[in-house]
Amino acid sequence: MTTTTEYLPAAETITMFSTSWCGYCNRLKKQLDKDGIGYTEINIEDVAGTAELVEALNGGNQTVPTVLFPDGSSATNPSVFEVKSRLGL
Repeated sequence: MTTTTEYLPAAETITMFSTSWCGYCNRLKKQLDKDGIGYTEINIEDVAGTAELVEALNGGNQTVPTVLFPDGSSATNPSVFEVKSRLGL
């Protein structure tokens, strides 16, 4: 089974689980780019095991964007302000 430790991001960056068609994902990516926050995007429709990982993090739902932080915590559809705060930026 895929685990979050496989996708832990470097300090001051995030891992974002998304889909290509998700409007909330696209909005968050634009905001992260604007604010210069690094991220690794993982499309859950293309990477085996990640849809199940997102389900595990979200009580059985494949809700995106799901963001993974360096400390191993996660957030579902966070604002850019929450991301910055949780990264200490």
